[in-house]
Amino acid sequence: MATTAAIASRRELKSVNPFNGEVLKTYEEMSPQAVEAAIATADEAYREWRETSFEYRAGVLRRVAELIRERREELATIMTLEMGKKIEDARPEIDLCATIFEYYAENGESILAPKPYETREGKGTLIHQPVGVIYGIQPWNFPFYQPSRVAAPQIMAGNVVLTKHASNVPQCAEAFDKLLKDAGVPEGVHTNLQLSARNAGSIIDDDRVQGVAFTGSNKGGAAVAEQAGRNVKKTVMELGGVDPFIVLEDADMDATLERFKFGKLHATGQICIAAKRIILVESIADEFLARATKLFAELEPGDPLDESTGYGPVCTEKAAIELETQINKSVEAGAKVLVGGKRDGAFIEPTILTDIPKGSPADCEELFGPVAIIHIAKDEEDAIRIANDSEFGLGGSVHTNDLERGRRVAECIESGTCFVNQISWTYASMPMGGVKKSGYGRELADLGIMEFVNQKLICVFDKDHII
Repeated sequence: MATTAAIASRRELKSVNPFNGEVLKTYEEMSPQAVEAAIATADEAYREWRETSFEYRAGVLRRVAELIRERREELATIMTLEMGKKIEDARPEIDLCATIFEYYAENGESILAPKPYETREGKGTLIHQPVGVIYGIQPWNFPFYQPSRVAAPQIMAGNVVLTKHASNVPQCAEAFDKLLKDAGVPEGVHTNLQLSARNAGSIIDDDRVQGVAFTGSNKGGAAVAEQAGRNVKKTVMELGGVDPFIVLEDADMDATLERFKFGKLHATGQICIAAKRIILVESIADEFLARATKLFAELEPGDPLDESTGYGPVCTEKAAIELETQINKSVEAGAKVLVGGKRDGAFIEPTILTDIPKGSPADCEELFGPVAIIHIAKDEEDAIRIANDSEFGLGGSVHTNDLERGRRVAECIESGTCFVNQISWTYASMPMGGVKKSGYGRELADLGIMEFVNQKLICVFDKDHII
């Protein structure tokens, strides 16, 4: 099925610094002919790439990791200028990308090794084969990490990847693709598609595309999954989250407040697995809120390139306006603002909301920014109830000095990941993903590379017997 007829009129893709509104660079969206050529090149490249050895692929991935480290400051700066992430938050993202490429270079072959099956019927062997062109639709909030966690495992598996970045980070998209090309990833094995959101979906219909990995909003994910379903294509969905951050009465308050600050303000709170719903057992709620309010009130806005900046802008002024609207509607419904809540351009003050009314945006929507939603629980059982009273289930965390208690509570939380005495986070060697409306499938670690391979069973018969 051709894609060219489905591409709508082209738009300019602008790279805008959210700190000052400066247009940094302008790109022209790909033409229908360019999109068709990109898919054709990827499909042709797959025929050769799938025949390369694991050793060869691993060597290329190691070189990618080396270049990431060499260009750390350059890549972090592009990210900060283009989507507003504080430079001190941008650098660790670049480091994580290098770790992901190294992880799959070191472990991909062993993860995908043939697996023997011995059953009462006889013996079989499960082998893992690449399937073709994988389409990654990526968000703006982690413009290097997000495409890395699709590209690294799938390239190691023998697949090829088309990456459609968010249209507000075209410089990051360009830099990521150049990084891979400079490291020796062949033309077509990874391709950057400079497309707007409205033109992203048409590629799913192309018969040469075998799977789709999507990270983004629930609305966007539902549309992608529906379209992929009509085409009978595998999808992996990492969608929104309203992660609980449960503080039990025996938590180390100093350490927990530090985790809260990081979990709520890292990347200005624009993280799917950020600490969004702060659930406090009532016996420690007053102390936590007093200290958290003081902590937020002392933060000063500034240039995200300045190491001393307390907090930076969100990704765009439009996003700030949307977040301000969610805050205001929640307050109109009865929520109380302990600190913050005001907007200045793309800046939103770090905000704490309490007394959350049922049905308000703060109760049932994802507030993607530096806004902490406070819930007070009577006890541990009530905290678990509040945590699970949500349509989402991405991550979460439990804070307590009793580690076994923390593990037990974590097991009760309806989420894809849950951490004890640490914010919900991501590691190359550990799988992540969600349940409920936070999506399905897993990325990273062994589970991530398995999502888009053919797990083929081979059975050999000698006369009437499996051998």
